[in-house]
Amino acid sequence: MKLLHIDSSILGQNSASRALSAAVVAARQAAEPDLQVTYRDLAATPLPHLSGGSLAGADAAEAAAASEVMQEFLDADVVVVGAPMYNFGIPSTLKAWIDRLAVAGKTFRYNEQGMAEGLAAGKQVVIASSRGGFHQDDGADFQEPYLRYIFGFMGITDVGFVRAEGLAVSPEQRARSMNEALSSIDPKLAEAA
Repeated sequence: MKLLHIDSSILGQNSASRALSAAVVAARQAAEPDLQVTYRDLAATPLPHLSGGSLAGADAAEAAAASEVMQEFLDADVVVVGAPMYNFGIPSTLKAWIDRLAVAGKTFRYNEQGMAEGLAAGKQVVIASSRGGFHQDDGADFQEPYLRYIFGFMGITDVGFVRAEGLAVSPEQRARSMNEALSSIDPKLAEAA
């Protein structure tokens, strides 16, 4: 069993999403000691944003990196993504990673009727989400719906969330939200789908 662990927060050791994603991975490793984990830190080693040159494969090094990113994703049975909310969405580095995954013929295709069909079914994705405010029910959440949709577009229907909200409200709220999020890590997230 292979797990791909992605972090995208720019906050390093102060990152709530990194703490949550690490906890999800640790729970999975405890349940499955032979788990093979591949780690990618998109803040420390960002991928270039998609460009015309990217699509054309004009830069051999960039094309090789994109191929490596795609293979990591395709090889993974489980993908754990640390996804903080920045300005109501995901970090641009996480979007750049997703842009390397949403590739026709690899993770999706269009059928004869022009409808998209996902090609990456059978994976489990767990999103470790962090937010400074409370956005679950206020209509300002463009993070989780996007992530659920894009992974579903690729054929992945087993998408779970571990969420900590209100982290910037106060130190007490941050501690409470992190404790609630960490205690909410469902044992099912640590088991094979």
